[in-house]
Amino acid sequence: MAESASRNFSKKLIEIDISSDTVCPWCFVGKKNLDKAIDASKDQYNFEIFKGIGLEYDTSGLTGNTLDSHRLIHYTGKQAPDKQHSLVEELCLGYFTQGKYIGDREFLAETAKKLGIDGAEVFLSDPSNGTTEVKEELEKYSQNITGVPYYTINGKVKLSGAQPPETFQSAFEAASS
Repeated sequence: MAESASRNFSKKLIEIDISSDTVCPWCFVGKKNLDKAIDASKDQYNFEIFKGIGLEYDTSGLTGNTLDSHRLIHYTGKQAPDKQHSLVEELCLGYFTQGKYIGDREFLAETAKKLGIDGAEVFLSDPSNGTTEVKEELEKYSQNITGVPYYTINGKVKLSGAQPPETFQSAFEAASS
């Protein structure tokens, strides 16, 4: 146990800010590739997120306004930050593989409940909750971004597009030096 703890302290921290959209298929591909890169690098680095995939896409779902999904992602980041990445995964799985409507508050609330994120339904019921914060985040993090997904790693390395896991791993190395 002590050996494991001392190894964790010697790991460098990799902070990843992600700009993406819940209806962008390349954002989901990028997320899955990032997950692979993190898994392959977890012995070298500790990760902090937000601030050939094997998926069968179902494109029958309605595409619409994604503001509510982003409000929920923001809410989760404040209420249960350790669940935010999992929430994005579940929202993307629902939308991309199960044909769920990304603007359906019932789908969003059920997804949050499934992950144990309390208060999401009440939060989403008032359309003004989180709207200002999401717009502020959009303005802050989306300056000079011409497309999504867009990743900023340790404030130094910037990647655009659904990069392969190896590119993320190289970026982790460059950003940690």
